[in-house]
Amino acid sequence: MMSGENISIKTIDGESYSGYLCRPESGSGPGLIIVQEIFGVNDHIKDVADLYAREGFITLAPDLFWRTQPGVQLGYNENDMKKGFEYYQKLDWKQAASDLADAATTLRALPGVNGKVGAVGYCMGGHFAYKLATHGKVDASVGYYGGGIDQALDEAKNVNCPLLLHFGEIDDHIPPEAIEKIRKALAGNPKVTIYVYRGAHHGFNCDQRASYDRKSAMLAYSRSAAFLHKYLD
Repeated sequence: MMSGENISIKTIDGESYSGYLCRPESGSGPGLIIVQEIFGVNDHIKDVADLYAREGFITLAPDLFWRTQPGVQLGYNENDMKKGFEYYQKLDWKQAASDLADAATTLRALPGVNGKVGAVGYCMGGHFAYKLATHGKVDASVGYYGGGIDQALDEAKNVNCPLLLHFGEIDDHIPPEAIEKIRKALAGNPKVTIYVYRGAHHGFNCDQRASYDRKSAMLAYSRSAAFLHKYLD
């Protein structure tokens, strides 16, 4: 694990909140926002931030629950799952999207960032990765098993940067018909790529979950890293 640090992110409404920042050995590179699941900026999200920092990105994982409960770091047991859903239900999505845009602005201005910023999000963060691509806030975006994207397809026409979406074939939360709906809505956009992983469940990228699928996780990571290097380097 690389040594990350918490930094302060200034918001458009004059507040500030925390984000976990990791730098590559070189100290410079493209910026990359790591967007959390409902479990907060926990060990898994920090591991992801470290992983992409080793890949050459300056990574920042913003604390999206800070307005109701700063510093959430949950595990994946039943009790923590319940707590995570409670925070998720309290989240003001419009406000959180604005906070993420502020994180992108903060990251873009950091010393060593090459001027470009991308995003990688998981679960709830996968939906936000899609939203960031529709709002023109990042230069490339990657979403893993983003729930509810099929309910936000009125924004599909606004996707204006390269977008890569990963889904598990047997995801309990995102049925095949939802993925098909997303695929159809984005079919006319040459900037969008969608992959579905055979036999993979929701959360297949997280090695702390029972649904972890190493083969799918490694394939999705190699595709994501290549995609981000292509558009951000």
